[in-house]
Amino acid sequence: MKSLDEKYMGMALRLAEKARGRTSPNPMVGAVVVKNGHVVGRGYHRKAGEPHAEAIALKKAGPAAKSGTLYVTLEPCSHTNKRTPPCTPLVVQSGVKRVVIAMIDPNPHVSGGGISTIRKSGIKLVTGVLEAEARKLNEAFIKHVTTRTPFVTLKIAQTLDGKIATASGESKWITSEEAREEGRRLRDINDAILVGVNTILRDDPSLTTRIPGGRDPIRVIVDSTLRMPLNAKVLIQKSQAKTMVATLSNVPESKIKKLQDIGAEVLTTKSVLGRVDLQDIMKKLGQKDIMSVLIEGGAEVNASALKSSIVDKIVMFIAPTIMTGKDSLCSIGGISPKKLGHAIKLHNVTSRFVGQDLMIEAYVR
Repeated sequence: MKSLDEKYMGMALRLAEKARGRTSPNPMVGAVVVKNGHVVGRGYHRKAGEPHAEAIALKKAGPAAKSGTLYVTLEPCSHTNKRTPPCTPLVVQSGVKRVVIAMIDPNPHVSGGGISTIRKSGIKLVTGVLEAEARKLNEAFIKHVTTRTPFVTLKIAQTLDGKIATASGESKWITSEEAREEGRRLRDINDAILVGVNTILRDDPSLTTRIPGGRDPIRVIVDSTLRMPLNAKVLIQKSQAKTMVATLSNVPESKIKKLQDIGAEVLTTKSVLGRVDLQDIMKKLGQKDIMSVLIEGGAEVNASALKSSIVDKIVMFIAPTIMTGKDSLCSIGGISPKKLGHAIKLHNVTSRFVGQDLMIEAYVR
């Protein structure tokens, strides 16, 4: 049976979840103020630049916060950034007698500062309530704030025997409409989507969410030699999201200028065997405060992403279809390991059905 602390922290986590995909580069945070068994204030951080969850909840609670308990999913901040003031002074001034925190701020520059300030004020403090749930909620923020690189999800839609296209290249549609809708939701909650140039040449996708009220991710196209046509949808179709093209530094300046002239941002990266260095791309995207990246590549991009160790999580949709044939295209290309012990091990595996398809979520590390 859940304790009262878990009950109210669960409420705060559900509030934080409302802003999924909207707070980057900030974390998702929810807060609840409870007095005598009643919720007197609640709030969540909606997006960077707007008030923090604690400030909203305490403002709504007003004088009722005095002698109450503040539940917050992340340690209140104790530092001033460019957008918002610190929250710990508000917590201390509110008169709450107890603060319950799910997790300590993972930012190495500020971690523990808010807790120290609250403890020094004499307020009773409890930490670690539903910590695992809080860490999963903000897995992208934790990765970005500790490594300055984005959290990377590799999405694959395949048949039961691991195929993503026939020998002739036909792939629409392997999975159900429900699975494709879930895929669009993944686009909506990630800051950027990355594909290889072959996907652009073969399918000419727009890489938008097409969800009412959805947010299009930044489109990142990996194109070592700039083969992408200038009339590709990702370059000319209107979207609130920009398009970035990752290429090598030795491509002709004239090609780069043509892309820039139509609004694309060109990122030149290091080379790995004549191809764009995916690790270098992630460093550059992280420096631009891109906190999460969804890869929707073909077989070779999928293989390169796994080989370069940039993938944190895999989301796989498996259709109840068997393609057969060794000439059909596998979901992950490249060269197989020489030994089974060298295969990539996944953990924290969960699964559920989306329509008729099985959706598997697993972590690489």
